[in-house]
Amino acid sequence: MAADSSPRFTSGAARSRFIVVGGGIAGVTCAERLAAEFPSDHILLVTASPVIKAVVNFKQVSRTLEEFDIEEQASSVLEKRYPNIQVIQSAVKWLKSGEHKIITEAGKEYVYEKLCLCAGAKPKLITEGNPFVLGIRDTDSVAEFQKHLATAKRIIIVGNGGIALELVYEIEGCEVIWTIKDKAIGNAFFDAGAAEFLIPQLSTEKQEPPLACKRTKYTTTRGTAEEEMAEKAAASPGKTGSALGPDWHEGLHLRGARKLSHKVHIENLCEIKKIYLREEFQQSGKVPLVFPRAQQDEGMAETDEELWPVYVELTNGKIYGCDFIVSATGVVPNVQPFLDGNNFALGEDGGLKVDKGMHTSQPGIYAAGDVCTTSWEPSPVWQQMRLWTQARQMGWYAAKCMAADTLGESADLDFSFELFAHVTKFFNYKVVLLGKYNAQGLGSDHELLLRCTKGVEYIKVVMRNGRMLGAVLIGETDLEETFENLILNQMDLSRYGADLLDPNIDIEDYFD
Repeated sequence: MAADSSPRFTSGAARSRFIVVGGGIAGVTCAERLAAEFPSDHILLVTASPVIKAVVNFKQVSRTLEEFDIEEQASSVLEKRYPNIQVIQSAVKWLKSGEHKIITEAGKEYVYEKLCLCAGAKPKLITEGNPFVLGIRDTDSVAEFQKHLATAKRIIIVGNGGIALELVYEIEGCEVIWTIKDKAIGNAFFDAGAAEFLIPQLSTEKQEPPLACKRTKYTTTRGTAEEEMAEKAAASPGKTGSALGPDWHEGLHLRGARKLSHKVHIENLCEIKKIYLREEFQQSGKVPLVFPRAQQDEGMAETDEELWPVYVELTNGKIYGCDFIVSATGVVPNVQPFLDGNNFALGEDGGLKVDKGMHTSQPGIYAAGDVCTTSWEPSPVWQQMRLWTQARQMGWYAAKCMAADTLGESADLDFSFELFAHVTKFFNYKVVLLGKYNAQGLGSDHELLLRCTKGVEYIKVVMRNGRMLGAVLIGETDLEETFENLILNQMDLSRYGADLLDPNIDIEDYFD
């Protein structure tokens, strides 16, 4: 273990046993664990963002389910909590893996013994460089979105993931046209039945908003939305901060310029064919449609006479004008800063491949969170998803592996990789996902058991050969721990059949 707690400088480069790149959930969790494990070693955390993301209010709900909040903090707060952590605010410009060295945008060089890359992911925008297309990934982009929403009368949201689901429910005072390429909403998280259960929430009055968000404050600047969006597009393209955490929208004022509550229209089984700026659209001679009314006949759509800053033509032939477009079509691992001159093995999704010890293919380099792709043979009921829960788990486990390698010890695969488990909230319902909740990879070799009480709960379990492999729980079901145990234990439940979900039978008494 190093004797001193400060980095050693030679030939203009600072030397540190451990360097972590990325100020998001994975990076900060990794740095904190290393700092606690090696209190006399100096840990460098290199991040492009002026704030870091810290896990607070952590609660272990069950053996694998966990809940926590994400708090944005000044780097000084982290440094005060862990005196042996030093935060370097600068993006990494170049990684020289052969020399065990990183070079930052500020031109500083840092030499490491062990490096953990936790650079996250960046939005997969439907188009680059268009000032009227916003991606939502980090806090800066949320602030930008919130600012432009305030003057918007209509927006188009493209995508069907978690951020899109949260936005369409939270936005008020603005018409929302939601375009998805799938048949049902939220297909990454649940099936069509669960989607049908949730959709009525889009037309109900929302509950009183929570108190103003204490975690983050945003300021607005003057100027028209169109001018500011053009400025934003011109400034520092491609810079991405840390991913949003759970409840990122809590307390934010997501209201447009109209005096109305929810007004959402879904266009499914389609994608964006073309985006037109106003002048280009006027010259095209094409005809835009008004916001569809409820129960409107397909052939009775009216022409929209209003002039909009931007227009979208969908693959189903429909055209709508709007104030701006939100691209919420997923993310891609942020690996680009590390590839030049380094021979990293990449996964099919473009992430840095990591083995069971979170090692990349380069000596001394580990990776965790959204930037990496797991390459080991997973548990039959676990899969990688780029979610904040896995970012925290991977950051913690990567630090454990780095510590074990440093001390010449072995590290067993963490239990969090035994069962996929995620708890979140959509449309104001608690949502718990366990195991192969969407029958991922099971083909037709499974059966589903369902229980649904409209407006109260939706329960689906995935069964194969009498054993539970996954579950979706929407609402306050209190079944997550029981189902977690049933999936982990692989108990034969054949004799219960459909009675497994009979609301008159308290199955917790059977299996706890």
